[in-house]
This record gives sequence, C-alpha cells and structure tokens, in this order.
Amino acid sequence: MVNVEHVTMQFNMANDKIISLKETVVALLKGKLEYKKFTALDDVSFHVNKGEVVGIIGKNGAGKSTLLKIIAGVLQPTEGKVTVNGKIVPMLELGSGFDMELNGKENIYLNGAILGYTKEFLDSKFDEIVEFSELGDFIYMPIRNYSSGMMARLAFSIATVVKPEILIVDEILSVGDAAFQAKSLNRMMELMSGGTTVLFVTHTLEQVEGMCNRAVWLEDHKVKLVGEAKEVCEEYRKTWGV
Repeated sequence: MVNVEHVTMQFNMANDKIISLKETVVALLKGKLEYKKFTALDDVSFHVNKGEVVGIIGKNGAGKSTLLKIIAGVLQPTEGKVTVNGKIVPMLELGSGFDMELNGKENIYLNGAILGYTKEFLDSKFDEIVEFSELGDFIYMPIRNYSSGMMARLAFSIATVVKPEILIVDEILSVGDAAFQAKSLNRMMELMSGGTTVLFVTHTLEQVEGMCNRAVWLEDHKVKLVGEAKEVCEEYRKTWGV
C-alpha cells in the first residue's frame, strides 16, 4: 500500500541570519549568500500494508512531519522514492487547503474539491459535515476568525466524510477539546475497522499502543526501530524515560 525506500530529504539553510528581503537580494547579488545542507530525513525505509494503522513517533525535529509530507506528495525527496497504491487523504498542517478569507461553508467546497469530491457529493454531505464539526452557525463566518480547534474540527469532518483508502494525520487529533478528540478517535476507529490504511504522527504513546498495528520510531532523522506498536513504544519509554 505504501512503500518508503531509502528516502533522504535535505534542505538548504542560509549560514547567515537574514533579517529582510532587501538583505537577501543584496547578498545574492554580491554572491555572499552561503548555504549549508540540513538533513531532515536520512535513508528512511519501511512499508505499510493495506489496512494497517501505523504510528510515527519521535522527538520534535526528528523528521516525522517531513516524512508524512513526502508520502502525501507535498514534498519530493532528495533521494529515494515512495510508492503509494491507493488514494491518499492528507490531514497535515492545520488550515492547509483552506482560504482564510472564505467562510466555513465555502471552505468545505474548496477543501473538498482539493480532496477530489464533486460539488454534488459535497451538497449531499454538507449537513453531515457541519453536524460532525459542531460549528453550527459559525460555518458562515470567515475562518480567519476560527480558533485552532474550530479549524481542526472542520478539516477532520471534511477529510473523513467518506472512507479514504489511505489517511495521513499529523497531530491533528491533539487539537480541540477533549470531547471532540474522543469523537474524532471514535471515527478513526470506524475507518480503521473498515479497512482504511492510516499513518499518523502523535506524541501520545497510549494512542499508538491502543490504535496501531505497528510503529515507526524516528531518531536523529533516521529510522531507529520499526515493529509491533507496543514493543516500539516500550523501547521508546526505556530510552527517554517517558
């Protein structure tokens, strides 16, 4: 379903601190803008079978979010390749796929179109999306006025209105109040029981142990361990004392 083969991701970072666009342009014209390579992922390989739920764990800066973006096709790796068999529905950075100047209703149709849903389909699912998101009349308010929790609720409600083949989730289950988190987890469990393949990043080891078949532990931008979820989480706790 998803095969990650020897993926390396490097970014160019300016050696000098650039404060303004003017300074950047001047440095470029003078040929004085120097870069260093930052390796976000280093020779990462693993596979995910159809219907599996895989948690990706690791400290901040380990490369977890970068890895999900590469699998989702948002970023192209510097080296290696990712093979995906199935339609991906990504839930990555909060608000991605939204236009802050549009209201919630308009963003349902915008975000739904990005995910490949037709207008007719969204018309038929509109009330269901609004009901699950618990936004009520706020659906007609510009989302620039939404809290992070409200945006997360709307994004999750749109992405999961149908059963995706592959769902990619980056920390979004940790946003919002406790009641909506529990509601989102229940829907995730429904999707998983229906055969959806899920990859998600979380800092909550209990979620990984309770929901995942397997886990991938990233450490210093490399794969530290891949295996059964409970075994990987146990080793992670031993290492970091959490």
